[in-house]
Amino acid sequence: MSNRVPSSLYNIMQTPSQDGPALSVVVPMYNEAENAAILIGEIADALRGKVAFEIVAVNDRSTDNTADVLAGLKQAFPELRPLSHGKNAGQSRSVRTGIMAARGPVISTLDGDGQNNPADIPALYESLTRDGAPASLMMVAGERQKRRDTAAKRYASRIANGIRKNLLGDDANDTGCGLKVFYRDAFLRLPYFDHIHRYLPALMKREGYEVEFMPVSARERLYGQSKYTNFQRAAVAIRDLMGVMWLKSRHRHPGDIDEL
Repeated sequence: MSNRVPSSLYNIMQTPSQDGPALSVVVPMYNEAENAAILIGEIADALRGKVAFEIVAVNDRSTDNTADVLAGLKQAFPELRPLSHGKNAGQSRSVRTGIMAARGPVISTLDGDGQNNPADIPALYESLTRDGAPASLMMVAGERQKRRDTAAKRYASRIANGIRKNLLGDDANDTGCGLKVFYRDAFLRLPYFDHIHRYLPALMKREGYEVEFMPVSARERLYGQSKYTNFQRAAVAIRDLMGVMWLKSRHRHPGDIDEL
């Protein structure tokens, strides 16, 4: 029997070191060939000269030429590390792939469609890593202001956020915002499941970590279209919400841990 370990699970795993970047920006992409070059350029412009960084762009088996575009950007952007899934696995798996491959101790995530503004990353990063930050602060999450989505999408999102916030007590007004900055080690301690990216504040709090929120800008998508309908979001949200509620109910925190 073969002992081969699939590279998608373990061989990409990195261990951050003092020689590596301080920040890894993880960008999941599916059919974003027209947005990719613009977004990668904006990320580089936002961070160069402010923090040592890398960009881990994960192509989720796009059916367009996203993979070719990302590969072609490597020369212009030496910070870019494109990865590509062999099978389409969804946004949460793409985020996890990027975080596992990241070389920085701090992660910033943002959506690949360009609706999150990379210019907001430095402020979230500085807030997370500031002098005097609580030792248990592990995440600073963006909350979109003046969203450019359709009225129907904003209305559906407002209802879903209210229900989730009430049931999970995560204090988050906008978990659908892909722009978040957090410590890599904290994320890797969380239980993984599909759509985890929408429940990160609740799961961080479940582990006893603190989460802060900051307002960020919202933009219209330049190219392409949304990958989900309101109905699709609602269908999976109900099941996921029940699952996260179960995870919270089964958690027991040990309090302070002393070595005797």
